Amino acid sequence: MGRYSISDFVETRSQRDRGQGLFELESERLLEINLQGNVWTKTGSMVAYLGAMKFTREGVLEHGIGRFLKRAVSGEGTQLTKVEGTGRLYLADDAKKVTILAMQGDDIFVNGNDVLAFEPTLKWDVQMMRKMAGMFAGGLFNMRFTGTGMLAITTHFDPLALEVRPGQPVFTDPNATVAWSGSLAPSIHTDMSFKTFLGRGSGESIQLKFEGQGFVVVQPKEEVYFQHHASGS
Repeated sequence: MGRYSISDFVETRSQRDRGQGLFELESERLLEINLQGNVWTKTGSMVAYLGAMKFTREGVLEHGIGRFLKRAVSGEGTQLTKVEGTGRLYLADDAKKVTILAMQGDDIFVNGNDVLAFEPTLKWDVQMMRKMAGMFAGGLFNMRFTGTGMLAITTHFDPLALEVRPGQPVFTDPNATVAWSGSLAPSIHTDMSFKTFLGRGSGESIQLKFEGQGFVVVQPKEEVYFQHHASGS
């Protein structure tokens, strides 16, 4: 048959094993996991699977009372689903771009909403930026990953990694900040000139300030994960 036939479409768009290992980029917005065991995924991210798999939503206290309480206080955070079995699993999240990170003893913070999947070999914990709770409802919710294993994160469009060096701080919009190295501890920076120029209610007046040695990842879109507290008006 000619061009644009159904068979041509299926052939053109069919799955291809790229031999990249456990995590593969089937496309820039679709993650393939060649599962033989188990993996943690963002709840609701499964779009298809081939093989025998069992999906179990994370139990309330499955990862300990400490993490449960942090999530309860923040009122935010990614819900996780454990996938067990053998086969090919396909994940996506709102057509966002997928980035695979092969961690080898690394330490990284990721915005909780931007975590797509990770191997159970990675150690992780929930962290809230308590100093920022007064600025944002519930503070900022993040997941800290350490160790060795595969981690997949998502961004709106292509992410940008900025190097942070001693004496050369990097300032970011909280709603555009996706991840940063575990060596960094961001603080709130309020730019009064921005506030004056853009108006009292402008979100750009509040920024994250990264100092030290490491990197920070941003995306070219502001994604509202949380709401600013009302300013009394």
